[in-house]
This record gives sequence, C-alpha cells and structure tokens, in this order.
Amino acid sequence: MIDQKKLARRYDLIVWDWDGTIMDSTPTIVHCIQQSCRDLGFKEPDDSLASSVIGLGIQDSLRRAVPWIEPIHFPRLTERFRHHYLAKDHELHLFDGIRDLLENLREDGYLLGVATGKSRMGLDRSLVHHQIGHLFHETRTADESFSKPHPGMLLELSDATKVPMRRMLMIGDTTHDLDMAANAGVDAIAVTYGAHPPDTLKQAPSLIHVDDVPQLAQWLGENLIVKN
Repeated sequence: MIDQKKLARRYDLIVWDWDGTIMDSTPTIVHCIQQSCRDLGFKEPDDSLASSVIGLGIQDSLRRAVPWIEPIHFPRLTERFRHHYLAKDHELHLFDGIRDLLENLREDGYLLGVATGKSRMGLDRSLVHHQIGHLFHETRTADESFSKPHPGMLLELSDATKVPMRRMLMIGDTTHDLDMAANAGVDAIAVTYGAHPPDTLKQAPSLIHVDDVPQLAQWLGENLIVKN
C-alpha cells in the first residue's frame, strides 16, 4: 500500500547545524576564543567578531576571528581553544524543546542529519553526552568534509541517504549554514537564537527566520506536508 502521507511530504531529510541551533554553545565558544587569545598575549576579538565565525571549521574560525595573528601561531591558539572548550563542554545544554522536536520528527518518519563545523570527536562526544545520537541517521563534520559554506557536507549526506537535494531541508543559525544550503540547492530555515543576529542572517537566502524552538516546531508542523 502506498503511504499517501509520505508522498505528501515536502522533505525527506532534515539536516541540522549543531552549535547555536541544537546546542546553546555560542557564548561558550566566544569566551573560549577570547580566553585563548589572552593566554597567548594576543589581541582578542570582540563578541561580534568571535560569534561571526561560529559554524566554520576550527581552523577557518580562528583565522577569521583573529586575522591579525601570524599563521605560525595558529597551532598554539587551536590547542588553547580546545583546552578551554573541553573544560566547559560538559556544562553545555540543548536548547529547550529541541530534544522533543527531534524525537517527534524521527517518530514521524523523517530522516535526520547533522552538518557541523565541529570535529568528529567533538560531535560524537556531544551526541553521547546528550543521549541523542540515536535520533540521527547520518552526520558530517568539518574535519571529515569541506568546511561551510562549501556544499560538500550536504552532498555527502545526500549520497549516504539517497535523498535528492530538492527533498532536503537545512536548519541553521548562521549565514555559513544558509550559504552552504544555497550552494547545494537545498532549502533552508534560519534560526535567530544562535550565533548570527537577524540582520546578518538576512544577507543569505532562507525560507523563513524563526526566533525560538517553539516557532520552529510550529513552522515545521505547518509546512512539512504539502497542502492540496
């Protein structure tokens, strides 16, 4: 028997960014970048600049956050960032309502994925700590694929799940997420509760901006099924 509800779905695979979209980690990442600079005696970026690079791979993030530092110093800066972040990692929490939303989408038969600037080790550690790894069918990280906004992670998720780009939806909190989706020909939703403010997010294409998880859940509930 043909599943009519499945045929009416607008998307089959919903891909999520991690930091600033699923996990409330933006202030911690900003603090760790700034503290790493202080440790080594370098000028630190302000909050706006530090938060603007969230979502990129660690190397790209630090190069953009502190462009005044010579490349020879980036290995030490990376080590200090990882030191501070690991010390805080266990204190981070998921945004309220995210766990329930993911569980509901999974129960409704949607495939779920992650495309993140985190490392594989960092993502796996978070998935285990928050006990939500079982909800995702496929995940990709910046150290095993191309960093955003290159479409590589979405292309790989498409190959792994056999879901074409037109049946995929990306959800993220930065222009890096939205530009990656646009470069892959994938629809995207911008959430404004993460790293990039609404005015910045407007610079990249998206279907809609949502201000919190309840608004996101409401939009998904009303728009994932094609109306006849």
